[in-house]
Amino acid sequence: MGHFSDMFNGLTKSMSIKRLKSSGTCGGREAVEAMAKEAKKNELLLKSSGTVSVDGSNNFVSVFSKRGKKGVNQDCSIVWEEFGRQDDMMFCGIFDGHGPWGHFVSKMVRDSLPLSLLCNWQDAIVEAAVDLDLDFETEISLQRFSLWEKSYLKACAYVDRELEQHRKIDSFYSGTTSLTVVRQGDLIVVANVGDSRAVLATTCDDGSITAIQLTTDFKPNLPQEAERILQCKGRIFCLDDEPGFHRVWLPCEESPGLAMSRAFGDFCIKDFGLISVPEVTKRQITTKDQFIVLATDGVWDVVSNEEAVEIVSSTPDRAKAAKCLVEYAASAWKHKRRGIAMDDISAICLFFHKSQLAHQIHPVTVSN
Repeated sequence: MGHFSDMFNGLTKSMSIKRLKSSGTCGGREAVEAMAKEAKKNELLLKSSGTVSVDGSNNFVSVFSKRGKKGVNQDCSIVWEEFGRQDDMMFCGIFDGHGPWGHFVSKMVRDSLPLSLLCNWQDAIVEAAVDLDLDFETEISLQRFSLWEKSYLKACAYVDRELEQHRKIDSFYSGTTSLTVVRQGDLIVVANVGDSRAVLATTCDDGSITAIQLTTDFKPNLPQEAERILQCKGRIFCLDDEPGFHRVWLPCEESPGLAMSRAFGDFCIKDFGLISVPEVTKRQITTKDQFIVLATDGVWDVVSNEEAVEIVSSTPDRAKAAKCLVEYAASAWKHKRRGIAMDDISAICLFFHKSQLAHQIHPVTVSN
């Protein structure tokens, strides 16, 4: 797994292991913020449409976002190569804001979550180093996913509290989804809060590419989500002009009408079943796995998993992969969602290998 010594060297410049362990959540915030500034300076951190390609890295990332027809673009994203100064780590995240302050909320979570996650992960590593009597490297390698899962749960809870207490952002009726991925060597850790989606493209034995959905679209009518919301006295129903489109409502008011069951912010309904707890899952990358698509629901409302994988796979220039997918989705909105204002549309395409395998795939066309 490697490179833990580099991480410890960065931390111990400003604080001791003993101090880190006793400091609690985000004890190394200053060190992490310094890492983020350094990454931005070295062009390892991207917060806009574009690409990230670092010499010697197995990662290549394409990012693109398109404003919808509802006002300011409330989607945002982040890509952080060499996450935490680790050569084998990368962080990607995509965030879909909603409500009058949604664009501020999504950017705040985008900026805060990776820092909080890295703080908690470092604290978990330090705690393991202090507590473990067995071989450190071996034990940490075996616990990689559990350390990330624990860190994600703490980080998301911390960011939601931070958002609630923010003096300049009103998140009572506004919020954001969050879909993030950490790649650490051959391990992919996915954390999902909301209804954005991660889809993996992997090669079958016959050479074709298939799509595997890695996340759950957390909609209010999912059985486990509906049970929690109803137990908390929240309501779930569809509007007359939106049959089949379930939303979450307050017990005695027809608001806020959220289309997802998990989100940061939206504190008006946090006591009635909405949560910011992420679903954290993992996958070991193999030579057959080609890339992951992270996209907001503006893509998935009109594009299937299979279509998305075909579009990205058939794009000759990987730097344009995310843009091709987003533009395809924008065109599909005109045909499939006539009369409905197009949502913001954003996508991240994370490629696992320096070069894709050659596949003969026919271009996808939009059907009426």
